[in-house]
Order: sequence, then C-alpha cells, then structure tokens
Amino acid sequence: MEYVFYLMVGAIAGLISGLFGLGGGAVIVPLLIFAFLARGIPSEITTHLAIGTSLATIVFTALSSIYTHHQKQAIRWDIVKIWVPGILFGGVLGGLFAVSLSGLLLQLLFGSFLIIAALQLLLYQPLIGSKKLPGFVGMGFSGSCIGGISALFGIGGGTLSVPFLSYFGVKIHQAVGTAAACGLPIALAATLAYSTAKTDTSVMPEGSLGFVFLPALLGIIVASLPCARLGALLAHKVNPNKLRKAFAWITMGLGMRFIWINLNF
Repeated sequence: MEYVFYLMVGAIAGLISGLFGLGGGAVIVPLLIFAFLARGIPSEITTHLAIGTSLATIVFTALSSIYTHHQKQAIRWDIVKIWVPGILFGGVLGGLFAVSLSGLLLQLLFGSFLIIAALQLLLYQPLIGSKKLPGFVGMGFSGSCIGGISALFGIGGGTLSVPFLSYFGVKIHQAVGTAAACGLPIALAATLAYSTAKTDTSVMPEGSLGFVFLPALLGIIVASLPCARLGALLAHKVNPNKLRKAFAWITMGLGMRFIWINLNF
C-alpha cells in the first residue's frame, strides 16, 4: 500500500507540473512528510528526507522537460552556460545548510515558502522588462541564490528563475525552458549534498541513501513522467486560471498547517 501512495504522489506532482509549468517539489515534499510520519519515521528527519527525495526526482523529470523544451527551441543555452557554475555552487551550499538545520526549523521555513509560493500563484503578474541580463558576476550571484533556495526547499528553481529572466526581457516560453534546463544542475548538486549527508542509521528507514528514500524516489519517477505529459495536454482543455487558484489555496493551507503545528499554537 505504501508504494501505491508513492505512485499517487508522483502522478499528482506530474499532473501539476504539466498543468501549471511548476516543479513538483511543492507537492511532493508535503505529501512525503505526511507519508513518512504515518510510517513512523521520526519527525526530526522527515522533512530532510522528503526534500532530499524530491530533489532526486527532479534529476529525472528535468531530463524529460529539457528534451521537450529543446525540441521547441525554447532554451537559451547561452544563459544556461553562464548560470550553471553559480547554480551548482548554490545547490551544494543550500543542501549542506538544509541538512544542518533541525527538523522543526526546516518545516517552519518550508511552510513559509509554501505560503509565498501560493501568493505568487494568486497575485503575481509577470514583469516583462527590456533590461540587459547582468554580467558574469551578477549572473553567478543570482544563480547561487536560486540554487541555494531551491536546494533548501526541494524545488527545481522555476519559481525563482522564470520571474528573474522575464524581468530582464527573456520571452516567457524561453524563460520557462531555460528554467527547466537549470533545474537539472540544481537537482544534481543538491541531491549530492542530501545523499552524502551523515545520518543516524538507527532511525533511517531501510532503503535510504543519506536523506534520499529510494522506494519513494522510484514510485514517484514511474508515475510522474507520463502524468506530466497528460497534464500538459489537459492544460489546453481546461480553465488553467481556476485550477491555478485552487492549487494556490491548497498550497497556502499546507504552508499554514506546517507553521501551526510546529509553533504549537
């Protein structure tokens, strides 16, 4: 039954990724936290394990996304090449910082992130600018920030990189494609940090590699890839704005719940 749940998590994450162009981390992480707690895994490590596993799934889903966007010539590889060094540095640093935090603090931070992500879905209007992209130093700094924050919360980085690129005049389709391409180095760097972290083997579930839970990883990958394609097809047949708002309110509710239970109001 447990493995069926992981397949369901992957299916939901894939559908949302295809429908809204969002990474599945905002869905995968909270669902895995609930699943791990129900499984009896200590609360101190559930968030780390959920985020590490989420990032590992992005390694695989990003490959499919990159292939699709590349076929449509929607990736600015010139930007990717400049951004990757900073992204790799930030991804490793963010992952190492995350594994050093307590489970309670990490859940509070993740809950805050979910609320911000929900507000972005509800209120954000893309700012299409005409400014030139920053130079090498500026791109390196921005890449490190995006990589670090993404590694901290188990996301692919599109939530941050798409608005950034749009602001500097990159066409929205190219911004989305370029963000997808940058999701791979983010996930690789962060997964390295989470999977090689020192853990207390006495409390880790069997099948863990550092803070990556392999059974959940496999189930999510198997279901998310085909469902992402289904979500992309549905996006052209349903009202995306209504679905986007519904998902935003669910995300906000999850974020508030994480903050509520950890502050013990």
